[in-house]
Amino acid sequence: LRAAGWLEEARRPAGPWRWSPAPRAGGVSCSGSPRASRPTVSSNGRGYASGRGWRTSLSASWAGGHGSPWGPANSEQGLRIHDYLYFQVLSPGDIRYIFTATPAKDFGGIFHTRYEQIHLVPAEPSEACGELSNGFFIQDQIALVERGGCSFLSKTRVVQEHGGRAVIISDNAVDNDSFYVEMIQDSTQRTADIPALFLLGRDGYMIRRSLEQHGLPWAIISIPVNVTSIPTFELLQPPWTFW
Repeated sequence: LRAAGWLEEARRPAGPWRWSPAPRAGGVSCSGSPRASRPTVSSNGRGYASGRGWRTSLSASWAGGHGSPWGPANSEQGLRIHDYLYFQVLSPGDIRYIFTATPAKDFGGIFHTRYEQIHLVPAEPSEACGELSNGFFIQDQIALVERGGCSFLSKTRVVQEHGGRAVIISDNAVDNDSFYVEMIQDSTQRTADIPALFLLGRDGYMIRRSLEQHGLPWAIISIPVNVTSIPTFELLQPPWTFW
């Protein structure tokens, strides 16, 4: 797995993995989540959700069978662990952290290469359920959109139609710092080709807040990030996230 590149070792019990013995009170039944068994729930973004029970073991699976969506660009095969992918904010400097996201389960594309520097542009309007007023700036960049208003797939298609390279969809619950949503199809038989990632609500909120404070139209990020090659990985995690 270390040779595979962009995702963490499944055998490592310490470090960035955090074990959760049970879901929070009032939570849904969930499947095992990365950052070591953080809870996840399946949803199409329009209210449908299905819990799948807890998993306390970590496993690896082939990602797509062909190409290298998660490993180095010249790799012949890729591995992904519970579908966690990492990106780092390079600017603004006050949020220069490594963030964790989860790719959509059954729609969207994969990253075939690493973007050393690319813009992360908050969509306007933020839910991205229709025409974007700043669509010009999203072309050939990555859009940051907010959950709600329409399905995850619809948001992904809107960003794709505006020429975006990928979309990161943050939860609309800004206090969510632990529950990941497994994004699924919306039963319309539509497809999307660009990668779609889910981001914790707290992380999305902090990124947007920093941009607003600095008066910036976008952040600069590197994606995906190979965390196994970063000795100070734990020091670069968002301080508001409990590990």
